[in-house]
Amino acid sequence: MKVLKFGGTSVGTAQRIRNLAEIIPSNEPIIVVLSAMSGTTNALIAIADEAKKGNSERATDLAKELEAKYYVTSNELFFTNLYKKRGEEFINDMFSKVFQDIRRGFNGNEYNDTIASGELLSTGLFHLYLSEQKKNNAYLPALNYMKTNSDQEPDYEFIAENIERILNDYIGTKIFVTQGFICRNAQGEVDNLGRGGSDYSAAVIGNVVDAEEVQIWTDIDGIHNNDPRFVSGTAPLRELSFDEAAELAYFGAKILHPSTINPCSRKGIPVILKNTLQPSDSGTIISHHYNPSGVKAIAAKDGITAIKIRSSRMLMAHGFLKKIFQIFDEYSTSVDMITTSEVAVSLTIDNTKNLDKILEELNVFSTVEVDKEQTIICIVGDFVADRNGYAGKIFNTLKNIPIRMISYGGSNHNVSILVSSNHKIDTLRALHEVVNEHKLVKA
Repeated sequence: MKVLKFGGTSVGTAQRIRNLAEIIPSNEPIIVVLSAMSGTTNALIAIADEAKKGNSERATDLAKELEAKYYVTSNELFFTNLYKKRGEEFINDMFSKVFQDIRRGFNGNEYNDTIASGELLSTGLFHLYLSEQKKNNAYLPALNYMKTNSDQEPDYEFIAENIERILNDYIGTKIFVTQGFICRNAQGEVDNLGRGGSDYSAAVIGNVVDAEEVQIWTDIDGIHNNDPRFVSGTAPLRELSFDEAAELAYFGAKILHPSTINPCSRKGIPVILKNTLQPSDSGTIISHHYNPSGVKAIAAKDGITAIKIRSSRMLMAHGFLKKIFQIFDEYSTSVDMITTSEVAVSLTIDNTKNLDKILEELNVFSTVEVDKEQTIICIVGDFVADRNGYAGKIFNTLKNIPIRMISYGGSNHNVSILVSSNHKIDTLRALHEVVNEHKLVKA
């Protein structure tokens, strides 16, 4: 069995939904995981925000606007009057629930219920379209099997047991349509896996069904070796190891959700990134295979805050680092980069929700400096210490860029630097010279 996930742009219009139906195979077992149609989740969040603030009239108006767009899409999607009617009835049922929640007020879990409507809409319409096209398919409700535990991590045992039970009800069916992103939490309430969580859903499903491969379909031909929005002449990477892809995803490669790699790498399931606009392109294949060949790719992660913790008591002080990290752990704040000296520790975070409380506790025993609007630049490649001099080439290329922090040696696949976000684009462009040099040498 294969798992194929399609993002919001892949189901963004009636024509793209039709194209998607042509892409998926019908002669082998597959699970199709869909995101909400592009723009829908943002619209639903706006509706939910207005309803939560008590602005029911505004929330209703926004919901009616979104509903009207879906009626247009449904009318364009289906060919027969029978399925045009079924599509309208389905949309009416979905939005009736949204309007009902708005009228009653958001006093419970209505917020997450509303957000989940996006994936339910896209999968419901796609299921109906496949049925109209006489393609044997089954609807696989994610809320009946996708669940997180008390640590907000996927409950693999529950998911495996329930997805197997549902699949066994459809012996002989080749195509299963299900939602990405949405789930139930440990309390059984409707919840979600966070922005971009449809990739994560596909990876978890691939893990529990022991998939042959997991395909992630977007509107770009795989992971590029730099950010094409800011750098010209980028190219797709045809092959990456799980570790390399995980580094790029975590440090800013938007095409892949950071949590996607782990569920698949644990079972050696290849992840293939494909382009719905160019389905014949091979994309990027991510697997256990590792090719040690220089500097491969650059990614950038914005919204970083750097914290320098300075204390004269740190010199030779046992337990100082433990004390620092206990504070960050207490406030559930992850650290991305860290460097140390005899009298100071510098580290970065991307979640500033509890920053004031963290600083208050750190100030009790140290002097703290904070720099916001920073960017981590991640350079992925072959950085085994005794094999080559790529790190030297990188830092020579950046001789005119003010560097705030450097992380080198923690991984054989990654060198990370911290720069002010004002220098992000210049840094990406400068580093692309090293990537291009690698490409020329390889050729």
